[in-house]
Amino acid sequence: MALQPSLRPLLIAGTYDAPHTLDIFSDYVCPFSAKLSKAINEVVKPSLDQGGQYHGKVKAILRLQVQPWHATSTYTHEAALAVARVSPEHFWPFSLALFQQQEDYFDQQASNLTPNQIREKLATLAASVIPADRVPAFKQQIAVKGPGNSGTAVTDDLKYTVKFSRQNGVHVSPSVLWDGIIDNSISSSWGKEQWTKFFSEKVVV
Repeated sequence: MALQPSLRPLLIAGTYDAPHTLDIFSDYVCPFSAKLSKAINEVVKPSLDQGGQYHGKVKAILRLQVQPWHATSTYTHEAALAVARVSPEHFWPFSLALFQQQEDYFDQQASNLTPNQIREKLATLAASVIPADRVPAFKQQIAVKGPGNSGTAVTDDLKYTVKFSRQNGVHVSPSVLWDGIIDNSISSSWGKEQWTKFFSEKVVV
């Protein structure tokens, strides 16, 4: 499993040393990713977290999959990475909030907003999830640092996630890797029955 230290909050279920790895590539502005996030939260996480059948055996990592054909994808992913830095325990709750409110960032809804207006909208969403005293730090993380293409404080983390997707041949979301190999059988429409069957067949420890 490859995961740079600053992105450890992206491990959303299970333990860091679990032998099996489920990599879930998702875009916050993708409806199918939003659909999958619901199953991950309601079915997969309870199975992998403390008390679950596969706790200590499987870990799940949310891999941020920026899809540039969604105009606001970069901004939403920057916001998630900012939360991972300033309030890491709220990364997954904020991710769920993004998925639930994703229509606010669809092309049509955001077409008349400036980048700074989109960032301010994301800060308002973050304020509904993270502690109030961490919101200023969040805003600093997503603010443009200086002139030209200076990026934001989380640009390097964003580059890492993009490079990781590219080198693994991941093109669309959602895509899921099981122990490092793309598994095209996994669907965003899966519910408890399908995930239960999948783990019963795949977990060998």
